[in-house]
Amino acid sequence: MSLPEIVSREQWRAARANLLVKEKAAMRARDALNAERRRLPMVEVDKEYVFEGGDGKATLYDLFEGRPQLVVHHFMFAPEWDAGCRNCSAFLDQIGHLAHLAARGTTFAAVSRAPYTKILPFKARMGWTLPWYSSFVSDFNHDFEATLERDGELVERPGVSCFLRDGERVWHTYSTYGRGLDGLGSTTSLLDLTALGRQEEWEEPKGRASSLGAPVSSARVRYHDEYED
Repeated sequence: MSLPEIVSREQWRAARANLLVKEKAAMRARDALNAERRRLPMVEVDKEYVFEGGDGKATLYDLFEGRPQLVVHHFMFAPEWDAGCRNCSAFLDQIGHLAHLAARGTTFAAVSRAPYTKILPFKARMGWTLPWYSSFVSDFNHDFEATLERDGELVERPGVSCFLRDGERVWHTYSTYGRGLDGLGSTTSLLDLTALGRQEEWEEPKGRASSLGAPVSSARVRYHDEYED
């Protein structure tokens, strides 16, 4: 095994200070990239999709649970599989308490092509309580490129898609796949993918912190049982 070089404490502090300069530059570059992502145009979703979840049939509008934003995890679980993808399962394992997303007007849900009768026992096995829906009877996975056709066969790929709602109108704002999921899982990392972002006043473009009924997040972060949803 190749281990880091051994140095004195003073040498370590100097090396750490040099790296910190690069880390701060990377953070500023990430903030700029997030702002550019929020400036992406959006396209209206006017096709009706039918999902099945714990409360029966649902539309894409229903998946918002009344909030302005929706983040969907395209969980790889094909209809013929007996269990969900291991990598997708590891991704869901690291999703934090959803109250922090809900406090920013954002709902998180997983969607898979497998029938709900297969999703339900696997979800119970994994001990997850987050919303998970089957898109088995709809074209949702195909239309949002989580299921592709290659050489005559259907291929699943992991991804995340973000949606924005105003009244009953729904827009698609962003999607990413594969390595684009690296580093995601925390509340802020998921919010950074959305059109409204973290809804902080310092974010660009201005005016997103209170748009479309989303809560102004100048209120401090709370314990997850103290939010009023």
